[in-house]
Amino acid sequence: MASERQYSPVDRLLLQADAALRTLLPFSGASGRPSPAIVQNDTELSSEESRHVAGLMRINHTGEVCAQALYQGQALTAKLPEVRSAMEHAADEEIDHLAWCEQRIRELGSHPSVLNPLFYGLSFGVGAVAGLVSDRVSLGFVAATEDQVCKHLDEHLEQLPEHDAKSRAILEQMRIDEQQHANSALAAGGVRFPAPVKFGMTLLSKVMTKSTYRI
Repeated sequence: MASERQYSPVDRLLLQADAALRTLLPFSGASGRPSPAIVQNDTELSSEESRHVAGLMRINHTGEVCAQALYQGQALTAKLPEVRSAMEHAADEEIDHLAWCEQRIRELGSHPSVLNPLFYGLSFGVGAVAGLVSDRVSLGFVAATEDQVCKHLDEHLEQLPEHDAKSRAILEQMRIDEQQHANSALAAGGVRFPAPVKFGMTLLSKVMTKSTYRI
């Protein structure tokens, strides 16, 4: 059996740069799975409803940008090859969410947040630092982050217009996937973060939410 290819530090940096461009450039992330929205009927939304749903989907899109950056940063500094591989695999799965959210935002006549490059850089740095501390902390950070994402998705599902089946189908599938990522990270040995740390993460996520809802 062929051994896993060994990448040099320069190779990994180039791969990270490629991942960043694929995350941040419009329509550059191709999903491996079709959007759950395609099997749902189109429904007419009022202009106010469209703006609100676009804002919610923009928040979720930025969250997926942050997830991509977090996983890539953790993969760069992970100590064990199997942890690095798990991070890279999770990032690939999150590309589906990124593409689905962007497609829905465009359908609603809006655009992703202009703040995405800033949030990508910050999240990449956090992920890299977590990976440097230890793989267990890195995995625990994934679990805690995904828990925050699930809470956001639950809130957004409650706020969606009842007749917006397309957006609802996307968020429901994302909710399933994110919970699985959290469970997998803990099963792989991730530490459970204490309540004060999770509270701090909640405050930071609220800052992201407020800043990306409209821009």
